[in-house]
Amino acid sequence: MEAAQGRAGRRSRRGGGRSANLRGAGPAVRQLPWEIPVNTDAPTEPLTGEQVQAIHDGAMRVLEEIGIEFLNEEARKILKAAGCETRPGSTNVRMSRELVMEKVALAPPRFTITPRNPGRAVPIGGRHMAFVNVSSPPNCSDLDRGRRVGDRESYRDLLKLTQYFNCIHMAGGYPVEPVDLHPSIRHLDCLYDKLTLTDKVPHAYALGTVRIEDVMEMVRIAGGLTPEAFEAAPRMYTNINSSSPLKHDWPMLDGAMRLARRGQPVIVTPFTLAGAMAPVTLAGAVTQFVAEGLAAIVLLQCVKPGVPCAIGSFTSNVDMRTGAPAFGTPEYIRATQISGQMARFYGLPLRASNACAANCPDAQAAWESAFSLWAAVAAGVNVVYHAAGWLEGGLCASYEKFVMDCETLQQIIAYLKPVPVTEEDVAVEAIREVGPAGHFFGCRHTQDRYETAFYGPFLSDWSNFESWEERGAIDTPRRANAIWKKILAEFEAPPLDEAIREELEAFVERRKCEGGAPTDF
Repeated sequence: MEAAQGRAGRRSRRGGGRSANLRGAGPAVRQLPWEIPVNTDAPTEPLTGEQVQAIHDGAMRVLEEIGIEFLNEEARKILKAAGCETRPGSTNVRMSRELVMEKVALAPPRFTITPRNPGRAVPIGGRHMAFVNVSSPPNCSDLDRGRRVGDRESYRDLLKLTQYFNCIHMAGGYPVEPVDLHPSIRHLDCLYDKLTLTDKVPHAYALGTVRIEDVMEMVRIAGGLTPEAFEAAPRMYTNINSSSPLKHDWPMLDGAMRLARRGQPVIVTPFTLAGAMAPVTLAGAVTQFVAEGLAAIVLLQCVKPGVPCAIGSFTSNVDMRTGAPAFGTPEYIRATQISGQMARFYGLPLRASNACAANCPDAQAAWESAFSLWAAVAAGVNVVYHAAGWLEGGLCASYEKFVMDCETLQQIIAYLKPVPVTEEDVAVEAIREVGPAGHFFGCRHTQDRYETAFYGPFLSDWSNFESWEERGAIDTPRRANAIWKKILAEFEAPPLDEAIREELEAFVERRKCEGGAPTDF
């Protein structure tokens, strides 16, 4: 263990510098310093206590009377041993509310994930709020090259933006799917890139046995950890989705159980679109979300009591004329707020998303994302997935939208800062000094504070029309375009011990020679 810690302590001869430090503003943008925001606002609670109890009772009835399909034999055996009802030849599992509440109570209400750079540790739960980059779209776009299928170069670009922006706290799933990498080895190259281009908390897809085992080993190597040290504390995380309605599939359950056995956190996120995969009423959709989410958390607590878990809300509605998903809607806001009430009822951290249905980084994208993010703030969400870069209902990652979203995230972080109310902040003497005939621009109180008094944007243009027009009348997406180009041009990877890099490279090459993960191809 001492040798592993020694390797972790040495600095790489490669990389370093601006994008890796935690001090804040680099030359490309004026950004806030690294910090995990704390949301001290009272959460918005649309439901009464009796209504929360009604949804809880409905979810328990679903679990007791209808059951959840667990398409994984090992999971069914574990649940049966714990006292759940299963039937030969059936994938259906039913569980009593007493068992559900007993097992869910074992999940900690808060936990901390520590990546290879301890300075990037992220607390999950309580009042903390962490933001995660866009994850999993098959396509990406920018103003220069247009919309295209994801590739490794674009994947690496978006990882660099993830690392650069201090308002992005965790390196989520692939910010775009690199389709040019064969599925058998994609996870090896992608995690190598993630662990060398970022030093933030890494995500791994729970997609079956081989991939998750490979990724856990890579995260262990990158942290310079012994197997015992890796399992002693959260170092990474995954998110699994139910196949709504009422199913959990084999590969995600397998991967989640493997992570849980080694003490690594799992977020369980049912994908409950009202009117399509869930009842058309918000109360019905949230009831189904609760039932599906708690069922998997019960399983994980049976696998390893006390393993960190969170529940994820992805409850929105569809366009009933076309069936297309809609996000940032009034229904999405309310569903997220209600999900917050339910998560607090069960004592679980909550994940939600910055989602929009817009097809380009336009006004629709901005307002739908603003409403989605406000829903997360109002609900007391702890982890916001897809916080920067999401377009097309999750089918596209936009470089410009990534930058635009980071401006919004910074403003939310600034909004969440406590308001000091000292005697000097109340400013009676400044009011006396200026009086009824003066102004506050020149008074000492303002002069002492004007440089740091207000949030300063890096993307918004606050100049008047004439000045804006003289500079070329450049709109927001084009300003964002210039910013991401400057960030990528100046990017320097965070430090990594050379011996650790070599060990990672050797592991990737060995696993490639062994064939990587089996596929259906």
